[in-house]
Amino acid sequence: MAMIAGASQPASVAPAGQARRALNGASLAHALHDGYTDLTLVMLPVWQAEFGLGYGALAGLRGLYAGAMAALQMPSVRLAERLGGRAVLVAGTVLAAIGYALAGLSGGLLGLCAALTLSGAGSGTQHPLASAAVAHAYGGAARGPLGVYNFAGDLGKAALPALAALLLTFMPWRPALWLLALVGLLTAAAVWAMVPRFGGAEPAVQKPARGAGRGGFGLLLAIGMIDTGVRMGFLIFLPFLLQAKGADLALIGAALTLVFLGGGAGKFACGWLGARFGLLPTVLATEIGTALTILTVLALPLVATLVLLPLLGALLNGTSSILYGTVPELAPPGRVERSFAVFYTGVIGSGALSPVLYGLIGDAAGPAWGTVATAGAALATCPLAVLLAPRLPTRPSLP
Repeated sequence: MAMIAGASQPASVAPAGQARRALNGASLAHALHDGYTDLTLVMLPVWQAEFGLGYGALAGLRGLYAGAMAALQMPSVRLAERLGGRAVLVAGTVLAAIGYALAGLSGGLLGLCAALTLSGAGSGTQHPLASAAVAHAYGGAARGPLGVYNFAGDLGKAALPALAALLLTFMPWRPALWLLALVGLLTAAAVWAMVPRFGGAEPAVQKPARGAGRGGFGLLLAIGMIDTGVRMGFLIFLPFLLQAKGADLALIGAALTLVFLGGGAGKFACGWLGARFGLLPTVLATEIGTALTILTVLALPLVATLVLLPLLGALLNGTSSILYGTVPELAPPGRVERSFAVFYTGVIGSGALSPVLYGLIGDAAGPAWGTVATAGAALATCPLAVLLAPRLPTRPSLP
């Protein structure tokens, strides 16, 4: 995978070259761990055939990985406070790789469950610590680089499952997992080489005036949880909406790819837009745009819907980069890693639970009304963003 160089030129906490290496290392870690998370989607049919599992058990396997990842966010930060952020991030990457290697050795469902839980626990280190590595490296100029870091996760989601699918055409699934585990170990070595030691000292991020930031992090977390719920909820209904418009399974798969490609572009672009224009106008633009585009998709015929999906994907995903870039500005002194951990725990938890709530609406009123509910939730973030804006530091205009 090509490395992503930081495009930001403003002064950073670390020297420019070291900051770029930190961004590249954090982005590489994000790509690997997000790829490992979605690798389970490729493996589910294989495990179903191997172990004779039903759909409920298959959903449970994926839930074990995601649940362990969410549960270990805060413990990984506490460990990093004692051992250093880089050491724990690298150890977590090694643990995630070992988990997949053990999955390849598992002879039954119990062993597979344990292996996936172990790998998910290792991935629990990545979001808070890799984000914090970028924040420490770039300080007050971290918004844009955090958008690049966020985008890298989408590259991993595309690359690693695709690599797994390719390997499965040439070899049994167990050796394929061992090779993917080797990729993880090599990534851990690269992260150790690129990411400098970090933790302890607070990044040089401009803070709100005394009293201005009170409650700001809670508002940011609420926006993030609603935004993630909108994204996950809409994606539940999208295949059924396309099917109602006449799309077959192959076209539905292509449509989802269009959404994900647009999402990656949105994450990359919105980090820099947020740095230039600030949180309030950018969040209002993405969330209002999301709501309007969702409602438009409901009304359009199939071909026009397909044309609009990349834009919808960009709007659905772009807000997340703006929010991630704001976490260091609202973190209490010396608590950037913990703030990232709390934020990611909240949004990951929302991503798991919100689709259930939207699904209940869909069951009661139909998928169209469930989709309308996601548009309404997107608009609900706008007053929260208005309340949050005065609690943020005044950002100088970028040239």
